[in-house]
Amino acid sequence: MTDLATRSIDRTALLPVALRNDFPILSEEVGDHQPLAFLDNAASTQRPRQVIDALSGVYERTYANVHRGIHTLSELSTEQYETARHRVQRLINARQLHEVIFTSGTTASINTVARSWGDANLRAGDEVLLSVMEHHSNLVPWQQTAERTGAVLRHIPLTDDGRLDMEAFERLLTDRTKLVAVTAVSNTLGTINPVAEIIAKAHAAGALVLIDAAQSVPHLAVDVQALDVDFLAFSGHKMLGPSGVGVLYGKEALLDAMPPFLGGGSMINEVKLSSFTPAALPAKFEAGTPPIVPAIGMSAAIDYLQSVGLDAIHRHESELTRYAYDALSQIEGLRILGPAPEHRAGLVSFAFDRIHAHEFAQVLNDQFGVAVRAGHHCTQPLHAHLGIAASTRASFYLYNTLEEVDRLIEGVLAVQRMFAPQGRQRKRRKPDE
Repeated sequence: MTDLATRSIDRTALLPVALRNDFPILSEEVGDHQPLAFLDNAASTQRPRQVIDALSGVYERTYANVHRGIHTLSELSTEQYETARHRVQRLINARQLHEVIFTSGTTASINTVARSWGDANLRAGDEVLLSVMEHHSNLVPWQQTAERTGAVLRHIPLTDDGRLDMEAFERLLTDRTKLVAVTAVSNTLGTINPVAEIIAKAHAAGALVLIDAAQSVPHLAVDVQALDVDFLAFSGHKMLGPSGVGVLYGKEALLDAMPPFLGGGSMINEVKLSSFTPAALPAKFEAGTPPIVPAIGMSAAIDYLQSVGLDAIHRHESELTRYAYDALSQIEGLRILGPAPEHRAGLVSFAFDRIHAHEFAQVLNDQFGVAVRAGHHCTQPLHAHLGIAASTRASFYLYNTLEEVDRLIEGVLAVQRMFAPQGRQRKRRKPDE
């Protein structure tokens, strides 16, 4: 345990290290023959054997297109695909099964709302309220919508410690506000936003709410009915599932009233040469061949997460995060981005004035086997607000350990010793997009 970590650890809150045996990739070596410590979970997570087996099982035994074939394999694939929808419904407690729409990911889910609900309902002068901490996938679609419709974008500012300024939020809410679109958890600051309060205040002002839950659904229990949220979006690959699948939840009445975003097969009831009638939910928003196998893989991932328990996962991540935060906060010259541990999820981003984020990422990987993220994490406006071009992010999940956090700290100290005394910097590379 690192000497810099002064806080005692509640080891009863940590998950069994044996969980790591379910993840084949964690036995790999990287860099200079170092065991892999994967601390880039906010970008994407690794998959347990149970998910890998589910994916290969479909391709080996049951794969066919869904909803279309009157043959055994199509019926089996359809059953598995719709079972996945049931798993998602139970996970987020959606009232109706058809309120769960499969997409290719969070980005596609938000774009669906922007292009369908936004284009149909926003007019010149209407306002969409975002925040400074949003991921590009919850900024750019609304910028495009504003260009098409004449709507105006407003942005909730941040407090000095990286939390939403809720007093400013209330001032920004007016009768012109038609939608509030915010992240549940910042992928850069780690800030856990008060989404229940945001939703209640927005509804009181007559606005709808979209929540980017990409960083919350994999880590925290989410109940869309209890929240009364209008739209919610998340991705499979951030919750032990495969890439290429995500979820858009929407209230039935809203989805029913929205025009389909993509046109093609499956989303129709009837097609004529000059017109079409859309299918009922959820098919209306699932044009073409859907993410069949990824959805089935996500179903297996949900089963795995629920077998461990989201509350247990949150306790484990919170302990690792506080341990990392306490140690990093004692390193001279290091600036931690975002709030104190009690207000943040399982990640810590940091920056040095004289050392670029890529220096940390390279040394951590090559010499310590620690995989972190370096760049702007698809939050360029946030980094500009913070006065930095890039940061280094370590993000934790259920398979990470205290020993891996110690290696992170040792690596950060090694970089500091290597570069800080002389203020030496290598040629800076363009931050990731």
